[in-house]
Amino acid sequence: MSEVFKMEEYLRKMLLNADAKALATYSEDNLNVIPVSTIKIADEKILLVDYFMEKTVQNILKNNSVSLVCWKDMKGFQIKGRCNYLTSGEYFDETVQWAKTEYPDRTVRGILLITPLEVHDIAPDKSSRES
Repeated sequence: MSEVFKMEEYLRKMLLNADAKALATYSEDNLNVIPVSTIKIADEKILLVDYFMEKTVQNILKNNSVSLVCWKDMKGFQIKGRCNYLTSGEYFDETVQWAKTEYPDRTVRGILLITPLEVHDIAPDKSSRES
């Protein structure tokens, strides 16, 4: 049995406050990288909201390995993990309700539930944890 990933406060802070975030997915057919806007953290997992993703969802359904990168100035992290695409259930329902208040003009099609497996500091001097 694998150890449960513990999301440290420095990583939570960066994920929620980063200037930029990008998600990479791939399948045997293609590689896809997209900017990410709406993000939440729940139960040591990262939730991304699908308002209009196409190729990303297709890739996740074929290969659930993903890489999420977030950064602010010259500090940031790459998070490698496994992703499940959800269109129902507790995480989905809670996210839909949250999104209605935060982004009332958007419609949630699904959520990407990422279970982090590895975290890598991408700062040139590896000092992102100090931010």
